[in-house]
Order: sequence, then C-alpha cells, then structure tokens
Amino acid sequence: MTIPPNPNSDFLGDLLEQLQVHLVDCDYTRCTPEWRELDYVPSHNKLYLIDSGEGWLKIDGKEYFPVAGQLAHMPAHVRQSFSALDSRAPYAKHWCHFTATLAGADLFQWVDIPAVIDIPPERMAPLAARFRELIVLHRDPGYLARIREKAVLLELVAAFLAEVGPQLRIVPGRSGEIERMRRIEAFIDERLADAITLDQLARHVHLHPNYLVRYFNKHFAMPPLKYLSRKRMQKAKSLLGSSDLSVKEIAELVGYPDTNHFAKVFRREASCSPKEYRLRAGRTRT
Repeated sequence: MTIPPNPNSDFLGDLLEQLQVHLVDCDYTRCTPEWRELDYVPSHNKLYLIDSGEGWLKIDGKEYFPVAGQLAHMPAHVRQSFSALDSRAPYAKHWCHFTATLAGADLFQWVDIPAVIDIPPERMAPLAARFRELIVLHRDPGYLARIREKAVLLELVAAFLAEVGPQLRIVPGRSGEIERMRRIEAFIDERLADAITLDQLARHVHLHPNYLVRYFNKHFAMPPLKYLSRKRMQKAKSLLGSSDLSVKEIAELVGYPDTNHFAKVFRREASCSPKEYRLRAGRTRT
C-alpha cells in the first residue's frame, strides 16, 4: 500500500524517521451498552476497526458514529467520550491503544487527520488480519514478540496514514515550527560542502546556540553535528548510487576534503565502504 502524493510528503518523510511507537493494549471486543466512558483525556492514541453494530464517539466536542467498514482514531491528550448504542447487537471492533512520539510530541499533534475514515471493502480483510496478528503478538510473553509487535504496530499506523491519503495535513498550529525546521533543513542542504558552524546555524534561525542544541535534541532526536553528518551521508549515498562522480569528488561535495576521513565516517554510517556501496548500487567508477 502506498501513500498518495502530498505537498508535505518529503518533509514528513524525514520527520517520520524519528517516529517511536509503543503498544499499550489491543484486542477484539464485542461491546455492550455498558462500554461507556464520558469526558476523559487519555495519554495514548486509539484505533478502532469497526466490525459490526452501532457506537458513538465524542472527540474534542465533535460527535461521530463509526459503523462497520470504518476506522476510527481517538487521539491522545484530547477530551473524549464513547459508548455502544444498540442493546440488540454488540458493537464489535478490533482495537489497539498505543503511543506514537515524534519530535518531542505525539504524532497526531503534528498531523491533522479525520477522526473516522472509510476503508475500501477489499482492504478490510488485510487490515483486520494485521490487528489479529498484533493481538497474538501482544499475548506472547517472548522478547522477540516485542520486536514483531512494534513492527506490526508501525504497519497499522502506516496503513492508517495511507488510507487518510491526501487529507493528511500538518496541524495549523504547528506551521511555524514546521517552517523553522524546514529552514534549518534547507540551510544545511544548501551548504553540505561547507564547514557549517553551530553559530552560523543558530544565527540563521534566530536561536541562541545553547538553545539550538536543545531544539535539535527535541525535534530531530539528535545533536546538530550528528544531524549534519547524517544529511551529508544521505547525500553521499544518493550521489554514489546515481552519479558517475568519483568518491573523492563526492567526498568534497559533502564537506570532506580528506577522502580517508570521509570513507571512515561513511563506513560507520552505512556499514560498508563508499566503493562497496557504489557496487551494490550498480555503479562502477571509484
């Protein structure tokens, strides 16, 4: 499943590399009208894949009535209520509670998405299968199950965002923060061949150098110099795989006049030499 093009997709892709998820709980439940809670604020997100029956959700003052064939999202840190409605038939749903942290905040404090979306009939079965797999893994006490559980949860989050598709938007209140992060990214991308200093970057985004370090740790999950090195290595990989430039030329383009130093840093990042990486990518020039 692929996510449709989105004007924010490139930046979101870089941002989502930092995404950390944790499963709190999951199950398949047939809810009676006793399934009910009013006006509370959870510390985790919830996904409900509705199988049958009738239910009611209230999220941040807005009411929703998700039915079979729909996927509902109840975000963390938002006031909400819920209840099953029909005593004649259970409100059946696959569900999971989870946290998703990105750049110092919950993922869904960054992206604005609908509370309820329609799932095409042909994608219901695969999505339900993912929920069932998650439930089995969550009940397994083995340590390998924790790794697989996280992988399946990421697949579910990705499937959810894919179904949202073009409706996926940056939260309006985050636009200023996003713009600053984009300015930082653009400043670095345009100067990968230069010796960028912390003071230069801080002046460009009007932040004190000491605060800039804290800002990077919060929003990029790494210090500025590590982020700069990561961007340089990403550019080097791209050039090694797509151009006929020599390793020496590529090293200079990403800020390493000493080719040996470049090769050492590259190996630490990619677990292979620049030459080996190029051979894997089908290029032959050294």
